[in-house]
Amino acid sequence: MFTLTLSAILICTGAALLGGFIDAIAGGGREMPALLPPGGPPHLALATNKVSSCVGTSVALGNFARSHLVLWRLALTGLVFSLLGAYAGSILALYVNSEILGKILVGLLPVGMCATLLPKKERECAPRPLEGARFRTLVPLVCLLIGAYDGFFGPGTGSFLILAFHWILRVGLIEASATSKVLNLASNFGAVVAFIWHGKVLWPLALAMTAGSVIG
Repeated sequence: MFTLTLSAILICTGAALLGGFIDAIAGGGREMPALLPPGGPPHLALATNKVSSCVGTSVALGNFARSHLVLWRLALTGLVFSLLGAYAGSILALYVNSEILGKILVGLLPVGMCATLLPKKERECAPRPLEGARFRTLVPLVCLLIGAYDGFFGPGTGSFLILAFHWILRVGLIEASATSKVLNLASNFGAVVAFIWHGKVLWPLALAMTAGSVIG
């Protein structure tokens, strides 16, 4: 039987605070499910992580939106695809056996860490137009795939979006970071809906981590 302790809540809330701080600056810094209480079911870890990430990303997005850095044409084009991809990824995670999912999550941790720590250097090149067949094809595809990854696991999602927008569409890093918050929020929301619907959220821990994420 899994028991939530005060020390586990404090550790996870601290991780959420640090993750929210990193994510607001560079993307991809959300607290990893592996930082949730030892022995906690992996499905519960994923679900609880998504609730705090969803609210924390909303706060970061609000800050960027007030600075007029979000490229709304890009964001709105990929919004639905991020949401649907994350929902599908979360449903897939729910159907994977807990023991197997735990091993998969541990195996994916280096991927999330590398994406978060990967240097993001501005590339000097002309931006691609945010319209046309290439734009309408690549943006939905990128958002669907990264959204599915976010729903199934999550860490590094913001960094993957930033790098994809910067290298594929040649969007500036600051604008890419701001715009990624919209799509990251959509994918977080899609995942949260799936996990809440299936009753996988540990609410006391989720609320504590949400507070830490918002502060970060």
